[in-house]
Amino acid sequence: MAVEYGEFKGNKMIKLIGEQDAESKWPFSFGKMKAKLIVENFEAIKKFSEEE
Repeated sequence: MAVEYGEFKGNKMIKLIGEQDAESKWPFSFGKMKAKLIVENFEAIKKFSEEE
């Protein structure tokens, strides 16, 4: 996985780029507001990702 930083319309962005396989064709980009939501809800997101 790779991490890149950039800007979109003057706002800071982070881009997560997964391994090149069928499940991660597209990078996942988000800004500070969504980053804060992800951090605040990390345990719920982790649990969700581990469900079958």
